[in-house]
Parts: sequence; structure tokens; C-alpha cells
Amino acid sequence: MNAIALLLLAFSMSTDAFSVAIGKGASLKNPRFAEALRMGLIFGIIEAITPIIGWLIGHSAASFVDAAFVEAWDHWIAFTILAALGLHMLYESLKPNIEKKEAPSRHSFSKLVLTAFGTSVDAMAIGISLAFVDVNILIAAGLIGLATAVMVTLGVMLGKVFGSLLGHRTEIAGGLALIAIGAWILSNHL
Repeated sequence: MNAIALLLLAFSMSTDAFSVAIGKGASLKNPRFAEALRMGLIFGIIEAITPIIGWLIGHSAASFVDAAFVEAWDHWIAFTILAALGLHMLYESLKPNIEKKEAPSRHSFSKLVLTAFGTSVDAMAIGISLAFVDVNILIAAGLIGLATAVMVTLGVMLGKVFGSLLGHRTEIAGGLALIAIGAWILSNHL
């Protein structure tokens, strides 16, 4: 696999995380660059780890697990995680609240990890596929993680602009975006 193909793979793996980051950034109260970078690093690290896990699975279980089996289920897992998180955001934004709820200044680590994993399940399937071609998995995973970290950081800052435009509806928009991304991942694999 040549360098240009690796770069294209890295950026294509980060597009769904970029979209989610816009929604996450829009739901925050005036996110600062440090928070955007924190989110970018969390997403980037997870997005770099999952293809390595997939590659290890592909190498160690080549005789036991068919790569097609993982590819048959990865989109369902991603859809379920993203839809559940999106529905939770919708529920939180639509439930009656006597006092005005202020947007958080940062997202919890556990929610970010879960969201990042939901957007990186496809990278695990890519990792399994990469086990069957001549590629340095550490370079590929590093490029995927770096591209994701950059795209998520930019997405959060772009979400800040959308957040100021949408006002209190940002959590609704973010929840709908997560559900839409999950549905998009699912529809692209069916």
C-alpha cells in the first residue's frame, strides 16, 4: 500500500468522527481550543488503536475468524452505539426542566470514549483487512489516529460556530447528528 493510499485511508476513516465532533462542539458552552484538542486526542488515540486490534485479530485468527464476519457486524455495532448516544442527547434536551440548563463546558471522558469507539469500529474492520496486505500497521494506525485527532479538533471548533448560531437547540442538533451518522454508516454497509 503506497503513501497516498494510506493518507486517503486515514482521512476517510476520520470523516465520521469529524461530523460527530461538530455536534459535540455545538453542544458545549464556548469550547476552548484546549477542550477541542482533548477531544481530538481521545478520538485520535482510539481511532489509532482499533485498526491495530483489528490487525492483531486478522493475524492471530486468520484460520478461525473470517474478515467478512467482522465486516458483517461492525456497522451494526457503530449504529447501535451512536443511535443510543444520540437518543440520550435528545432525551436530555427535550425533557422538561424547571431551571434553565446550561450547556457543559466539557464532555465527560466516558461519553467521549464511547462515542469515539462508535465512530472507530469500522477502523477495526479495516485493520483486519490490512492484516492480509503488505502494510506497516503502525504507520497506518498512526496516520489514521493523527488525521482523526486533527479532524476532530477542527470539528469541535467548527461546532462552536454552529453552537452560537443554533443557541439552545445544539443538543437536539447533536443528538440528531449522532443518529444520522449511525444510520449513514449502517446504510453504507447494507
